[in-house]
Amino acid sequence: MHIGTTLSQFIIEETRLYPGASGDFAGLLNDLTISCKFIGAQVYRGALVGALGSAGTDNVQGEVQKKLDIISNEAILKSMDWTGHLAGMASEEMDDPYPIPRNIPRGKYLLLFDPLDGSSNTDVGISVGTIFSILKAPVAGRDAELADFLQPGVEQVCAGYALYGSSNMLVYSTGYGVNGFTLDPSIGEYILTHNQMRIPEDTSEYAINMSNHRHWQKPVQRYIDELNQGTDGPRQRNFNMRWVGSMVADVHRILCRGGIFLYPFDQRDPKKPGKLRLLYEANPMSYLVEQAGGTASTGTTRILDIAPQGLHERVPVILGAKNEVERVVAYHHESF
Repeated sequence: MHIGTTLSQFIIEETRLYPGASGDFAGLLNDLTISCKFIGAQVYRGALVGALGSAGTDNVQGEVQKKLDIISNEAILKSMDWTGHLAGMASEEMDDPYPIPRNIPRGKYLLLFDPLDGSSNTDVGISVGTIFSILKAPVAGRDAELADFLQPGVEQVCAGYALYGSSNMLVYSTGYGVNGFTLDPSIGEYILTHNQMRIPEDTSEYAINMSNHRHWQKPVQRYIDELNQGTDGPRQRNFNMRWVGSMVADVHRILCRGGIFLYPFDQRDPKKPGKLRLLYEANPMSYLVEQAGGTASTGTTRILDIAPQGLHERVPVILGAKNEVERVVAYHHESF
């Protein structure tokens, strides 16, 4: 019986089609999916295996870690450090890059990841996910250095996420469009279900945390106020707000049916220009959005052009429908 195109088949066929792709890269992606299946299983079992709740520790950003944060981080490290595909790894949950064990060959790629984005939602059953970004190591075959990870997002060779919600999905791009795969538990394989995902240039849905309205800069306040005025305002049509609070869930909705997502600059602390991490969240999600026909900006700068200054740098994020993001950017330019 034909079960559809599996992720493994898709990856292999993709490496045949495009110059520069290799079996080594295909192996890296296949190994990464193993950890995504494991993490998804832990999320779904949750309280049954004692995986919910706080771990009683903080990560490098001072945020309280959930048990599933630690479980997920360890799952990816141990799934990937022995493969020989990587020169190093960096995680949102770790202060410094993770070195490959001494007895393992050093590969030509770097893996950066947020092991469980939106983990604060796990205790209440909201969709969460794993976000990943893959870069080429500047020098293959040696231990990665800190500076090796600080590449602009445009240099990514692959980006994607696994969504743990009503189903376990893997969505990724290697620069030739965005494709989504749904895990079939009966055979343990991801099957192609969302081919060449596209974001419409226009939308009537937006995602933002309205409780922070008073802290936003004027361009974002102006944009959101116009949307909220609906048919009575300058946009002359109604908009709906959708906000999950889990970036994977919000961006997945936009990839599936369109929309715009905003986590803008917050004026409460000028030293923190944004909340989302450039390397682990903003870059990979911006890469996917652009590959699907959308746009991603801080409000003033294309996210993928930013030269990172550190492993845990944060930036404002505005991404999604091209025409809406460009409108927000235009409002920023008018103000400044």
